[in-house]
Amino acid sequence: MSAVQASRRGRRSLIAPTGAVALAVASIGLWAITGSTARAAALPAPDHVVVVVMENHAYTQVIGSSSAPYINNTLKAGGANLTRSFGLTHPSEPNYYMLFSGSGQGRTDDSCVGVGSLSAPDLASELIAAGKTWASYNETLPSQGSTVCSSGDYAQQHNPWFGFANVPTSTAKTMTQFPADFTNLPKVSFVVPNLCNDMHDCSVATGDAWLRNELGAYAAWAKTHNSLLVVTFDEDDELSGNRIPTIFYGEHVIPGSSSGATYNHYDVLRTLEDLAGLTTHAGHAASASDITGIWN
Repeated sequence: MSAVQASRRGRRSLIAPTGAVALAVASIGLWAITGSTARAAALPAPDHVVVVVMENHAYTQVIGSSSAPYINNTLKAGGANLTRSFGLTHPSEPNYYMLFSGSGQGRTDDSCVGVGSLSAPDLASELIAAGKTWASYNETLPSQGSTVCSSGDYAQQHNPWFGFANVPTSTAKTMTQFPADFTNLPKVSFVVPNLCNDMHDCSVATGDAWLRNELGAYAAWAKTHNSLLVVTFDEDDELSGNRIPTIFYGEHVIPGSSSGATYNHYDVLRTLEDLAGLTTHAGHAASASDITGIWN
């Protein structure tokens, strides 16, 4: 081979990579162009996502427990179990704000928050700005939009949407307003049981039965109607490194799957945003990761 031929061959190798090299170059180029869109490309686009937040139990207190037959034998067995899911702090309230807005918003205790005192972006405001629907369903809330700090087993500390001026209080509904026709559910909604049924004041068995009775029909429906149920916890019992149960269940979730990757509330928020097709990400969700490896 002459020197000129060798030079031309070298230039062709640099200009026109082939085979695996070409595929790698193309993949890198796609990533550089699309950025976070590429991370969300593997996620499904569910019509409805319902997120339920339970309270103050470590992973091993629920997953594998005979006191939680519905969670284990139906949701975990038929859905995806995140084996290394973590709360971010203690006590409860900051975790709710982190899950909803990607930040604790300066909350360090469980005190009642001034209604509309915050203006930071959050999941609800992002959905509303994008023309998508949002609601929360709050058990034992005295009435739709009520801003009371507490009432019986209801506690505002578990309902971060009241803290944000960019979330209409009218989107905070009672649990009795959870629609019987699930097609009427918003794009994304949060369900917050009261202090007994979320396992805070009552047993794991009580919370498990509540999930089955109140949301079992929706979970079964979601399996065949392009929808999703997410069950997670705010924090652990303060004895287990803040490792908490988190389960995804629905039509596009691989039944019986699990992920051993490490995730926290910011990753769950990021995933909820991307499942909804949002292009904005609140707080630390902007640098979080989508939950992967569980989708069919």
